[in-house]
Amino acid sequence: MLERFAPSEAVELAALAESHGFRGVMAADHFQPWLPRHGQSAFVWSVLPAIAERTTGDIGPGVTTPTYRWHPAMVAQASATMAAMYPGRHWLGIGSGEALNEHVVGRYWPEAPERINRMFEAVDVIKKLFAASAAGRDVRHSGPHFTLESTRLWTMPQTAPEILVAAGGPVTAKRAGRTVDGLITMDAPPERLELLLARFAEGARDAGRDPSRMPKVLQFHLSWAPTDEEAMANAMREWPIAGMRIGKGDIRSPFEFEQLARGVRPEDLADRLTISADPDVHRAAIQRAFDLGFDRVYLHNVGRNQTEWFEVFGREVLPKVRR
Repeated sequence: MLERFAPSEAVELAALAESHGFRGVMAADHFQPWLPRHGQSAFVWSVLPAIAERTTGDIGPGVTTPTYRWHPAMVAQASATMAAMYPGRHWLGIGSGEALNEHVVGRYWPEAPERINRMFEAVDVIKKLFAASAAGRDVRHSGPHFTLESTRLWTMPQTAPEILVAAGGPVTAKRAGRTVDGLITMDAPPERLELLLARFAEGARDAGRDPSRMPKVLQFHLSWAPTDEEAMANAMREWPIAGMRIGKGDIRSPFEFEQLARGVRPEDLADRLTISADPDVHRAAIQRAFDLGFDRVYLHNVGRNQTEWFEVFGREVLPKVRR
């Protein structure tokens, strides 16, 4: 959560997490924090290599939007450079974006279907650049949303980074299965996650690919503290976003989120966030994700008690999760 920790602190925390048994980092690509009190929003492509220097696991942005602040060619260059510097460790997470981050460049903010179409065209541009550059040739693109004149990436790893698309609905999940290497989604009720995984698998099979060999990634929000009361207080203070029962994609300002979050009550978080002082409650919830078919689960403890959380989960949760 680069929105809640200064970049140097985020680097230290990532290294500390790995020392307690965590094996990878998903770092947020935001221009603004969710709430003013979060207080930070570092540039993910500067922080990622600093974290990679201090860790040994996989690393990627969760998620970059190559459609408004970024032309997809720039995202392709950033990702290819990361992969060249850290072979076999970097993956590229891509999403359709939120107004909170993307409207800052002053462009028209479209409805969700157009945002998703733009995202998949951006993926096409990135894939073309990766493939052509690996083959040592130029490529061009002319589409409804993006133009790329004849060019290539001059720094290109031997193996292109895996492209994972963030999907929250079955139609996007199926389209992701047809077009990219893997899926990213956020924790949700099991029946919804099963549907997303099924649609992703359908899309993969439609494209003649084996979904069992494609990464399926879950971003898992939780609140752990030594007491249930502290865990709930952390969730209400730091992550009331989880309890907002409205679409978040069109909200433009951390101050707007702050106003809307004032209506969130503890009961609103009940089915949106795992909140408990009992490590086994969290272990069981994480285990369900793997049992459903996810390959990687990135944990976000919403409180600022990160060091304490690393110690407890490294000792009592991670060793007991079966993958």
